[in-house]
Amino acid sequence: MSHSGKGQAQVHVRIAFPNGGSLAEADIELIETIERCRSILRTSKLMGLSYRKTWLMTDALNRTFESKVIETFPGRRGAGAEVTVFGQRLVALFRSIERRSSTAAAAAIGELTASLDWSFETQAPAVVEEARQD
Repeated sequence: MSHSGKGQAQVHVRIAFPNGGSLAEADIELIETIERCRSILRTSKLMGLSYRKTWLMTDALNRTFESKVIETFPGRRGAGAEVTVFGQRLVALFRSIERRSSTAAAAAIGELTASLDWSFETQAPAVVEEARQD
């Protein structure tokens, strides 16, 4: 039975590094948004995050790698952050990993998708949490 109206399965990449750092889609979105608007504050508003959360994510990225991902210039109005060349390369590498992962997993995802129960409905979060505690 074909269900072309349904969305397609997706592969999500999260890289856990041996130094305890990680890199996920949210981090890449943060870098790309900072590159566009050059401001931590504007990035937080565009992404719907608190300024503190945005700053902590930026700081975590910069501490994860030897080279800075984002240069910050506190107090500079309107342009207080810039993505470094290394940060741009990080985005390119992550996007490459995403494309390659999706391509490599396409056949397996197709097989899994073909076996889906299309009448499936997710349970309410409380029910799921209760089941986890059992």
